[in-house]
Amino acid sequence: MEKIAMALSAIGLLSSWLYGEVWGIDLAWIAVLLCGVPIAWAASKELFMERKINSDVLVTIAIVAAVGIGEIFAAGEVALIMMIGMWLENRTVAKAASALEEMVQMVPQTAMVKRERGWVEIALEKVVKGDVVQVKPGEKVSVDGVVHHGQAAVDQAALTGESLPVEKRQGDEVFMGTLNTNGVIEIVAERVGDETTFAKVTRLVAEAMERKAPVQRLLDRWAAWIVPSSLILAILMFMITGDLVRAVTILIVFCPCALVLATPTAIMAGIGSAAKHGILIKSGVAMEQIGLVNALLFDKTGTLTEGKLQVTGVARLHNQQAEDVLRLAAALEQHSEHPVAHAIVKAGEDRGIKLPQVDSFLVHPGNGVSGQIDGHEVMVGNRRFFADKGIETAELTQMREEQESAGHTAVFVARDRKLVGMISLADRVRLESRDTIGRLRLNGVGEIAMLTGDNRGAASQIARQAGVTTVYAEQFPEAKYQRVEEHRQKGHIVGMVGDGINDAPALTAAHVGIAMGAGGTQIAAEAADIVIMNDDVSKVADVVQLGQKTLRVIRENLIVSSVINAIAVILAMAGILGPVGGAFVHNATSVLVVLNSARLIHFLSSKKREKGMTPPSMTCTTCSCQGDCNLTAKG
Repeated sequence: MEKIAMALSAIGLLSSWLYGEVWGIDLAWIAVLLCGVPIAWAASKELFMERKINSDVLVTIAIVAAVGIGEIFAAGEVALIMMIGMWLENRTVAKAASALEEMVQMVPQTAMVKRERGWVEIALEKVVKGDVVQVKPGEKVSVDGVVHHGQAAVDQAALTGESLPVEKRQGDEVFMGTLNTNGVIEIVAERVGDETTFAKVTRLVAEAMERKAPVQRLLDRWAAWIVPSSLILAILMFMITGDLVRAVTILIVFCPCALVLATPTAIMAGIGSAAKHGILIKSGVAMEQIGLVNALLFDKTGTLTEGKLQVTGVARLHNQQAEDVLRLAAALEQHSEHPVAHAIVKAGEDRGIKLPQVDSFLVHPGNGVSGQIDGHEVMVGNRRFFADKGIETAELTQMREEQESAGHTAVFVARDRKLVGMISLADRVRLESRDTIGRLRLNGVGEIAMLTGDNRGAASQIARQAGVTTVYAEQFPEAKYQRVEEHRQKGHIVGMVGDGINDAPALTAAHVGIAMGAGGTQIAAEAADIVIMNDDVSKVADVVQLGQKTLRVIRENLIVSSVINAIAVILAMAGILGPVGGAFVHNATSVLVVLNSARLIHFLSSKKREKGMTPPSMTCTTCSCQGDCNLTAKG
């Protein structure tokens, strides 16, 4: 409807300019009625119902005054330009987020519960505290509780952001919404329904959305002095000269038509520039806020890191070759579905290692795998597995402790019950992370921190590699939310960058939330104000720079239009500029504003830089060689 109204108004004004009255009617009335009346209605609601003065009030006064002295064209022209500006702003308003609905869909709707007659599938809302719930591989945990029987590797990334699945066995705590990657476990329900950690995350997102009010338009912040100033000046001019036309001209010239266009044209150009480079900015508010951000909090897994396990080194014993150790491990692990197995197999593929045939393959849930290779018994697994089998691992104990304290996973390899090596795996920092952090600091973002559910050792090492000095480790969703709140209370304009369900409350609570779209969850993308459509974290620095540039362009627009308006007011006071001339000054100023804003369309293109090459997947964790020092070779 707005488009139709503006099109008809433009036709009416053009006809009025070319032909004057048609059949005794000035067609500029079309613009007054279709564009002016909605503006007057909005101004009335703001003024009388909310007791607020905004730019619409001054425009309404000017339109009424122009109509009162018979300057219908000037009234219609002012109304049309204001309507165009309002329409451009509305185009940048964010769509209503559906994060809560997405989160509800993530929860299992049924649960397999133990009854006297055996295992029975029942609706989730019928599960009560004390029920024993069974969770099979590939299923999501439906309650918060404690493992009663069995063992499994549980992916807790949805709630904690931990990059590695956590081995769960009898007595360990598990949470609703986490994913069982292998093994069958039975859980005694301790918290169900609204009492679960997952439900708490949902409530936090809801609370943050309700509290996150839209930012006031930049122009409306000026209205408090623009409106009374224009009225006082017009009244004084009428009292001094007795010239009503001159007084009305001042009101028309004072109308902030170019000021109305100053913000939305710059924001739309900025949003368009971002979209061309894979950055979705959902609203004009988000564009303004990202340019003001002075504190950025980063999730670790999938944001600063790649979010997947990779082999980072191989320790070898007794003159074994690193490739031999990896060959034995990959040969067994190719038959396993565990995330650690996938990482080891991929490392073997990257090295072009030919895998031998495996016989008598066995999975030892929660511990490792074993089998026969070329007539030799080979075992691959964790320290507990080797201890249970009576295989001595003392030679690599110190190295294992160093790796695990840094958040890495240590996997032992043995042949004929003799330890031959150890493979270290970890989530790797993105190549562009350190450069991104440096660019953000250069652009005035003084507070940069990393939030993660990992332990402090793993978090600290990742932070050092990424160039982050402030680290918050072992952060559940509620804790991340609280960190955002703490920074807000300090007066910071806070940005949050994340990709998971566990980041949704913090993304929503921040002044501006940024989601990594390609590898992230739909919930994070819905909760965020800005979505990076690929996994390039350097685009976070790009969008901050774009936001800052957009604000500079807006200020330039405001200054230029204000100066021209001031000159026009002086000319109107002198009687040189009439109502129609004042209306055309608005047109000229508006064109300048639009042209200045258009410069933003190519801003990110001018900032484009060469991307580095990905290093080999076998990267040493104890130095920065990116080669094959194989950690340590003993014997």
